[in-house]
Amino acid sequence: MQSLRSKIASADWSSAATEMHDKGFAVVPGILTGEECERLKADYHNPAGYRKTVIMERHHYGKGEYRYFDYPLPALVQTIRTDIYPYLMPVANDWMKALNIDRRFPATHEALLQQCRDHGQSQATALILKYGRGGYNALHRDLYGDIYFPLQVALVLDEPGKDFTGGEFVLVRETPEGQSQAIVLNPGKGDMLIFTTSFYPLKSEAGYARAGMKHGVSEVCSGERHTLGIIFHDALS
Repeated sequence: MQSLRSKIASADWSSAATEMHDKGFAVVPGILTGEECERLKADYHNPAGYRKTVIMERHHYGKGEYRYFDYPLPALVQTIRTDIYPYLMPVANDWMKALNIDRRFPATHEALLQQCRDHGQSQATALILKYGRGGYNALHRDLYGDIYFPLQVALVLDEPGKDFTGGEFVLVRETPEGQSQAIVLNPGKGDMLIFTTSFYPLKSEAGYARAGMKHGVSEVCSGERHTLGIIFHDALS
């Protein structure tokens, strides 16, 4: 775990924060090793570590499946969730201030989880998503309850162009007085994508406006695509 913690601590969080403020997302390369990615994929086939499996077609979410981890989370997943939160919290609070929203997020992740528990949200939300050929994820937001953190993380566990083709990460920005903009990203294996859960402050001549954002995954053309999703708030029980 120390290697992972060192990578998180040594990441260029200043540049990432600037990107998040400017665009609502940022890519931080090389957070997970290939071995860590493979271990997470292998553990996906052990149902004992998960609380729920969702077949996406049954709910019209897309095509593929995902599994929510159960508490206690695996050490690697727990480390990512706990250690990254303090770097994202200042960005989240700056966003609330810019948009004049009366909400501030606590300094520690455990304090955020306590707020979730106080509102009946105690189910783990970290998950692994799996897509085969033809798989995709429809545009959506991961809110899960009244208490939600405005940033989340996705880590790619396969190598684009080698393990799968297609399957790009898609963000759609909804501007207040304009047409929606599609943003297509293709992070590499072990890279971390940070993006807004629901909205972020878009700077304009008049100040800041609330720009909504949804995310999804385009159709996988070949191979298999796995992603580790880290959502910092918990779900309703």
